[in-house]
Amino acid sequence: MGKRADKYLETDAWSIVERGFHKEKNAVSESIFSIGNEYCGLRGYAEEGATAPSLQGCYFNGIYEWSEKETETAYRGIIKRGHYMVNAADPIKTEIFLDGERLDTGKCALLSFERRLDLRSGLYVRSFALNAGGGQVKFTFSRFLSMNDPRSLYQRIEIESSCPVAVEIYLGMDLATKHWGKAGRWTKVSSRAEGLRASLVGRTQSTGQYLAYAQEVEGTGAFEALPAEDAHAAGVRIRTAVAGKFTLTKRIACYADKTGETGGTMPGGAPQKSYEEALADNIAYYEKFWAERDIAIEGDDENLQGIRFCIFQLGQTYHGAFPTDNIGAKGLTGEAYSGHAFWDTETYCLPYYLFNDPAAARDLLLFRYHTLAQAKERAKMLDCKGACYPIATLNGNEACDLWQHASLQFQPSTGVAYGIRHYVNVTGDEDFLVDYGMEMLLEISRFLLSRGEYGADGRFGYFCVMGPDEFQMMVNHNCYTNYMAKKTFEYTVECFERLGGKVRLDVAEGELAAFRECAEKMYIPYDEESKLFEQHDGFFRLPHVEVKDIPAEDFPLYHHWSYDRIYRNDMIKQPDVLMLMLLHAGDFTLEQKRANYEYYEPRCIHESSLSPSVHSILASELKKEDDALKFFGFAARLDLDDYNRNTSEGLHTTSIAAAWLNIVYGFGGVRSDERELVIAPSIPSIWRRYAFKLQYRGRIISVDVQRGKATVSVCGEPLWAVVCGKRERLAGTREFEL
Repeated sequence: MGKRADKYLETDAWSIVERGFHKEKNAVSESIFSIGNEYCGLRGYAEEGATAPSLQGCYFNGIYEWSEKETETAYRGIIKRGHYMVNAADPIKTEIFLDGERLDTGKCALLSFERRLDLRSGLYVRSFALNAGGGQVKFTFSRFLSMNDPRSLYQRIEIESSCPVAVEIYLGMDLATKHWGKAGRWTKVSSRAEGLRASLVGRTQSTGQYLAYAQEVEGTGAFEALPAEDAHAAGVRIRTAVAGKFTLTKRIACYADKTGETGGTMPGGAPQKSYEEALADNIAYYEKFWAERDIAIEGDDENLQGIRFCIFQLGQTYHGAFPTDNIGAKGLTGEAYSGHAFWDTETYCLPYYLFNDPAAARDLLLFRYHTLAQAKERAKMLDCKGACYPIATLNGNEACDLWQHASLQFQPSTGVAYGIRHYVNVTGDEDFLVDYGMEMLLEISRFLLSRGEYGADGRFGYFCVMGPDEFQMMVNHNCYTNYMAKKTFEYTVECFERLGGKVRLDVAEGELAAFRECAEKMYIPYDEESKLFEQHDGFFRLPHVEVKDIPAEDFPLYHHWSYDRIYRNDMIKQPDVLMLMLLHAGDFTLEQKRANYEYYEPRCIHESSLSPSVHSILASELKKEDDALKFFGFAARLDLDDYNRNTSEGLHTTSIAAAWLNIVYGFGGVRSDERELVIAPSIPSIWRRYAFKLQYRGRIISVDVQRGKATVSVCGEPLWAVVCGKRERLAGTREFEL
């Protein structure tokens, strides 16, 4: 694989712990210790600031800016202006002075240091001790975002001093944040500081969206409070002398106005619930959350921590609280990928929500329905009909100005179609299909029909495209693209014929027949003798690169290799044919999967964080235990161990969802691409036990796997499923021999 773990965190079943200040890893820790609640996300930066690698970041779902200037291009189909998730005002801006000297952990000689993220409460605590004022001073910083009231943020600072020390603390909200290293993305609309209360309203410069903060501070003991305002901030300055223990608590309300309708009017004050009450609410929230979603692993503590971290971050990133939200590739933890959502949402993220929170899964698909108009406009830009969903977006418009991606990749469109099919399979919600899904399927099929062409040999397919493997561009008949289009055509026709008069959409005469003909004549590059699906026409003739011989220091390749060097060989960025075999697992034989895994796996560089889980899932099915465990560890701890050396830019959120897939689809052997659920568990030899739960068509299915046996329990109506290779009627609790 050519990549190695960079371990510096402690292994703990329910917490992420860094003991000792790893200054060079500070920006990595800021990503890992991020907190969020879908509405807002806050990186784990030191609120008081530190001279260390850092990205101060606070982000709100749906708050974005247009790119600073239009792209100068005369070429049709290339967007002129993109958009990006903008770094918001810093809601926990803090400055601390001890005896007149500013506190900076990057410069201090620390006596101790620890930071801890509690996965059972969402509480992030950072503490350290140092010498000051002739004695020792210990600082403890705590923060959390409310999961029940998403607009509420809490911050607490505790100071313990062995001897008197003069302390001055500024607690405020600051619009002068940087994005991509540049300041000036916000214009102050209003501010107010009075006593221990303050408010601040800012406006984005190009989109006209508003962000309003209100804070209230309370403290223990005697102190002086001085309101403080300037051109971009508002807050309070606290002065006191600490001998013993002193605590400040700050309650912050964060209001995001995505439409600009408020005109910058402050909608309310700070949260009314106390720190203790709100934290108790969070603990209760997570108690229910983990009761429903926990994955148990016995015999592998590192990967248990890894998968729980993944589940926790998925819950922080999205839970269907707001139907206009989507899931960015970095969630709300960093600025890489500009906060954009990609085709990962429907293929990698959606299954987690399908099996854990079907209502949230429905909302994810509704985001695509509500942005259908923009997808239709995008198709027109590409001289096509129907709807072409963007490769990168926050608001439904195409945001990618790299034509080789935006104009050549159709995974978002076929991914939406696949997501609709998958949602209906798992939930049985045909009303969604009638009310929303069929319109999207029809428009996607119209695009695929108009973009595809018949070659000289009479076969239909796609020319000059880029599949999931982004190291191959302008190729003909990418197998994934052709196959996914074929399945989209077939499902669209099947649904129209099955639902009949329930669907009130105008379909042109001969349109369904054209979809059916394209599906029948779709060219799928396949060699019967070798059982190999060729990734695209000519792939087998490309020069070969030995992936295992590439030095680890060359990663990420985009930073160390010239752009064109990456494209001219058979090295694969991420699974392409193998991804297809996962999504439509029931269409391929075990013999085909084995042949293609053994051919393509050695050629994959895993430059995409989405890659390891797909390989692990297929390796598990093929009884390649060493590969399955190796790739699972990579996926589950991708960010915790910084495998790709870029966790500092933000967490790999959609890869985190793939790690969940790795347990359920990989070791659990679950397949959900057909009408009936498949469960075919296996267990790695180093594990004693693992267990997970699924929601499926109104039932709760529990799977508990131990050496030699699997116990499957169904809460709800009995159902037919294929378990361990046999069709079974599942009711109550049953044991199956492995």
